Amino acid sequence: MSKIHVYFMPGMAASSTIFERIQLPEDQFETHLLEWFIPEKNQSLTSYAKKMAENIHHENCILIGVSFGGILVQEMKPFVKAKKIVIISSVKSNVEFPKRFKIAKTTKAYKLMPTKLFENIELLTKFSFGSSIVKQRLALYEKFLAVRDKRYLDWAIEQIINWERTEIDNEIIHIHGDADEVFPPKYINDFIPVKGGTHIMILSKYKWLNENLPKILLGD
Repeated sequence: MSKIHVYFMPGMAASSTIFERIQLPEDQFETHLLEWFIPEKNQSLTSYAKKMAENIHHENCILIGVSFGGILVQEMKPFVKAKKIVIISSVKSNVEFPKRFKIAKTTKAYKLMPTKLFENIELLTKFSFGSSIVKQRLALYEKFLAVRDKRYLDWAIEQIINWERTEIDNEIIHIHGDADEVFPPKYINDFIPVKGGTHIMILSKYKWLNENLPKILLGD
């Protein structure tokens, strides 16, 4: 039996090392890790997705994206021949955004974000994962949050806040924690719930994912 090729896209500012604890059965799956690149000036999300799709070298593959990576893999869908798109700790349209995202879009407050300061890992951690992160975890996130370029951060924040997708693609498979603080589940419909899963459950709930992902990926 030929293996299913699975491509993993990390979340905003994260490197593919966030997937190091995810283990799929090697007799059934072959995994590939995608990495963020610095966007061109004024590059659209569609253009970026098309460029990222050039890294997909197999048909009938599965794309898995976390958080902003989940948004990106949905935008990549028209440019790849994927059999499934799976998003984790993400959203399927801007309708599922929390109110603070919509306010940020209306007021353009996101443009005031001091992204240059995000070279400071503590600030980047608080923005990416919520202010409740304790200092003991900073070393862990310093390992995973690898993309700190101001051009990328400015671009990424703008693309998230201004994501134009309003209709949900019912083919998208959505895995979401019931304690996600960035994308609260009360705004989200039709997802596979993970009990106790926060926005960083790709790290904290890897045992659940390792047990359940194979069944989800192989299911009809």
